[in-house]
Formats: sequence, C-alpha cells, structure tokens
Amino acid sequence: MSPPPSSGKDSAAARILGSGTSGIAELLIFHPVDTVAKRLMSNKSKVSFSSLSPIIFREHATASIGKRFISLFPGLGYAAGYKVAQRVYKFGGQPWFNDLINKHYKTQFNNTFGERKGKLMMQATAGSLTGIGEVVLLPLDVLKIKRQVNPEAFRGRGVIRIFAEEGLTLYRGWGWTMARNAPGSFALFGASAVTKEYVLGVQDYSKATWGQNFIASISGAVASITVAAPLDVVKTRIQNANFERKVSGVTVVKELLKNEGATAFFKGLTPKILVVGPKLVFSYTLAQSLIPLFAQYV
Repeated sequence: MSPPPSSGKDSAAARILGSGTSGIAELLIFHPVDTVAKRLMSNKSKVSFSSLSPIIFREHATASIGKRFISLFPGLGYAAGYKVAQRVYKFGGQPWFNDLINKHYKTQFNNTFGERKGKLMMQATAGSLTGIGEVVLLPLDVLKIKRQVNPEAFRGRGVIRIFAEEGLTLYRGWGWTMARNAPGSFALFGASAVTKEYVLGVQDYSKATWGQNFIASISGAVASITVAAPLDVVKTRIQNANFERKVSGVTVVKELLKNEGATAFFKGLTPKILVVGPKLVFSYTLAQSLIPLFAQYV
C-alpha cells in the first residue's frame, strides 16, 4: 500500500523519528572522527607528522591498529545520549522554530527583507534560536568531551555521582557555547536554504530530493564550521579542563593569543571541515530526507 500524501507540514513524530535516526547513524559512523577533532583542538603544542599519532591515540599510540581504533571510542555512552538528543532537538526543533516565526513574524521579515529573502532569513533565524537553546544539553556534551580528551577528570566516578557532585559546573562554558551555536546554526540552516533557493531552484524545501539536500548540506556545513571555529576552540578548551579547575573564556583567549597567536582560533579548521564536515553533511542530509519520508506515515 502506498503512503498517504504529505500535507507539506511535517508532524512532530516525523521530525523526532527522522532526526533521531540520523543522530544514531551519525554516532555509529563518526564518533571516532569526533574524538580525533576534539583531541586536535585541545592540543596546545605544535603539530608535526611525528607528534600526530601521540596526540590522536594518546597512550595507545604504539599499540596495534585494532587497539588504536578502539581507543577512539571513549565516552560512547555519553556521546549516544548527547548526539541523539542533540540531533532530535537541532534538526527537529529548527522546523518548529521556523513554524513559530512564520506564524507570528512572517510579515515583519517580508517587509524587511522581501518575500524571498525573508523566507531565507526566517530559516536562518530559526536555526540560530535552535542553536542557542541547545545549551540545555551542555552537560552531556561536557562529559563526552572530557572522556575523549581528559578521562582522568572522572577518577572512576559514574555519571550519576558526577551529576550529583558537580551540579552547575557541568554548564561551565555555557555562554561561549551559546555564542558559538547562534552564528553556527544560523550559517548552517541559512546557507543550506540559500543553496536550495538560489542554486538548486527548490521552492518547497520539504520536497527537495536526496541529492539536493546533500548539496545544500555541504554549503551549510562548511559555512557553519568556519563561522563557529574560533568560539568552538575556546569552548572545547574550557570544557576539557578538570572539574575543579575553573577556566574562564577570557583567560583561554588571552593565553591562546599570547602563546599561539590569532591563527590558533582556526586551529584544525581544514581537517575539521574535511572530517567533521562530512559528519554534519551526513546527518543533516539524512534528517532532511527522512523527516518528509516519515511524515507520509506518521
């Protein structure tokens, strides 16, 4: 039996199922890539070919290939909770914010930017609002990053004990996280919408083909990673410190400029685009394709 026709507005269930599935698939495929990126961003010494292996694999740098690969899966449990929740919220929540803006502020956007550009700005603004709200998931992100780059911070404690003992310290770096997410998510959804509208000629984004979603996702991912890179470096360095060590973003910025120079704000940008970019492209493309598909059934 063929599925019923879509009404053009995806249901909440379809958004949750589509974005959640993309999050699970992304986690299984790209978690090692994420670990490599975080360790490169946290490294403060000069990177050379000879030092690359110890930076990436830590104490397993001289181990067998199998053990080195397994060592790239620290914090998988935290990553699972964070990544699936993040993708459900980010890719499922952005359309909700967009619906809200369309309902209450469409006229203002159209009057300011024109009808066509107004639609693009609403998409980007909805993405930015989603990125700001993503800060509620910060504790899971913090635990994931610490497991990837500073496992000594746990000292054998389980997740429940850590939440009980650390409390609000798990939200350390929340301001920098919001500052990174707002322009990053604006660029992700905005660049994707611009590509669909002006390059691919897609008027109804929910009816874009897999190939169109893929091309638009590449534009969005590259724009998002580049725009958010400086604040992402600061955020990562704040979060990978020991629990008892309070490091401010201003301190991180000062030390970074003093010891490493301004170019350090874009440390790892090229490899991040090459290895993290495909991860974002994969999950975003999958979510955009699966949500309308699930909407035909739920």
